[in-house]
Amino acid sequence: MITFLREEEGQGLVEYALIIAVIAIAVIVAMVFLRGQLQNIFSNIGNNLT
Repeated sequence: MITFLREEEGQGLVEYALIIAVIAIAVIVAMVFLRGQLQNIFSNIGNNLT
């Protein structure tokens, strides 16, 4: 049991997963707050392409 607690294998993977989760949450929050501006930007891009 003690050797199991001292092992650090997989710890790096968990840390990377937590970092990715925090980044994903930050992106989602930013998109929610900037929804109107993003819609305008993509609409302008779409209108300019046609």
